Amino acid sequence: MTIPGIMIPFLYLIALIVLLIAAYTDIKTREVPDWLNFSLIGIGLGIRLLYSVIQWNCWIFLYGVFGFLAFLILALIMYYAGQWGGGDSKMLMGLGALIGLELRLDSFLLQFLILMLFAGAVYGIIWTGTLAVMHRKKFAEKFVELNIKYIKTKKIILAIAVALFVISFFMDIFFKVYLLVLTLIILIFFYTWAFAKSVELSCMHKVIPVNKLTEGDWVVNDIIVKGEKICGPKDLGIEKKQIERLKELKIKEVLIKEGIPFVPSFLIAFVINLILEHYNIALIGFFII
Repeated sequence: MTIPGIMIPFLYLIALIVLLIAAYTDIKTREVPDWLNFSLIGIGLGIRLLYSVIQWNCWIFLYGVFGFLAFLILALIMYYAGQWGGGDSKMLMGLGALIGLELRLDSFLLQFLILMLFAGAVYGIIWTGTLAVMHRKKFAEKFVELNIKYIKTKKIILAIAVALFVISFFMDIFFKVYLLVLTLIILIFFYTWAFAKSVELSCMHKVIPVNKLTEGDWVVNDIIVKGEKICGPKDLGIEKKQIERLKELKIKEVLIKEGIPFVPSFLIAFVINLILEHYNIALIGFFII
C-alpha cells in the first residue's frame, strides 16, 4: 500500500530544504545542528502519524518507522566504524523517518541508499584529492614518510602480489583473470591506504583552542592529566562534560581531526534520485538486469 500522492512532494520538499541547510552548515562549521536533525525526525514521524489518522491507514506511519529503524542501524554502523560523525548519522535517521521505507524494490529510500553510497565514495575521493593538491607539500612528505615507515609491510604485499602473478600463468583462463585482478587489488590497497592516511595526517589534523571545541569533535591523542584520562580518539567524539573538564584543568589547545562533511553527498544523492523519480527510472532494476 502506497502513501497518498499529495503527501509525497510535500515530504520531498521538506527533505530538500533540510538537506540544503544541513549541507551548508556541514561545510561551513563541520557539524549539523542537533535541533535540525531532531526536528527532521519529529516532523517526519509527526506528519506520517497525522496522515495515518486522516487516511485511517497505519502503513503511512509504519513506513516512517521502518525507514527510521533501517537508517538507525546503518547510521550506528557508520558512526562506530568512525566513518561518520554524530550529525551525519542523525541526519540519515531523520531522512529515513521522513521519506519512509516502503516494502517494494523500487522504494525511493532504497534507491536513495544506493545513490548515497556511490555519491559518498566519489565525493570522498574528490574531497580528499582536493585536500592533497591544496596541501601537496605536507601531503608528499607524509606519503613518503609512511612508505618508509611501513617498508616491511610494503615488501610483504609486493611479494604476495608477485607470487600471485606468477601462479596465474599456470592456471586456466578463469583463475588467471581472477588472480590477476586479486593481484591488482592487493597492489592498489596499500597505496590507497597510504594516500588516505597521508591526507588525514597532513590536511585533516588541526590544533584548536579548547574554548572552540564542540561536541562531537574527534580528538587525535589521549589527553591524560595526573593519571586521569580526560578524552581520546576512542571516545568517538568529545562530550560536553569532557570539554568542561579540559577548561577546568586549563588545557589551552587540543589536536583534533576534521572529518569530511558528508551531508553534501546526501544532498547530491537525493537530487539525483528526485530526477530518476521524475522520469520513472527504477535504479534497482538496472542492478537486477
